[in-house]
Amino acid sequence: MSLASAPTRLASPCRAALLAIALASAALPAAARTPPSTGPIEQRNQAAVRDAFTAWEAGTGAIASLLASDVVWTIQGSGPIAGTYRGRDAFVERASKPLVSRLATPLVPKVHNVWAVDDRVIVRFDASATTTGGHRYSNQYVWIMKMRDGSVAEAEAFLDLVAYQKVVDENEPKPKG
Repeated sequence: MSLASAPTRLASPCRAALLAIALASAALPAAARTPPSTGPIEQRNQAAVRDAFTAWEAGTGAIASLLASDVVWTIQGSGPIAGTYRGRDAFVERASKPLVSRLATPLVPKVHNVWAVDDRVIVRFDASATTTGGHRYSNQYVWIMKMRDGSVAEAEAFLDLVAYQKVVDENEPKPKG
């Protein structure tokens, strides 16, 4: 065996082991995959995010209430909605409202996992609703949030921007009333 081939031979078993771990963790229930928080800051941040998502799912709260007024929210990807929004009002008006105004039913999240490390909380969730045109909208999301005093100070959002844009382009906003 030459030195040049050693990394290739080692990479394949390592890749296989990582793939096996990823597949095994995907088969576990969400509660089993959510690692325990390691300290009080992580526990508080994780609880704040879980509570906000629970209220959102129940229809008794809005995720915007978790955002600091000066939040910096970045939607990753390419498309009209991708970019950085500075401030809660800018995010709600320019990123959230164009979608939500075209939904006939509330957008309901289903959380798969919440992880907390230091001041960061990561949420993996799906959300769905019915559009004003009567079609189903569903999307998958990953939000990476930096918390400050129990609120989201910074966030990066990953989602299917094509699905988002299709709702905006193909459905009329709800009548204001």
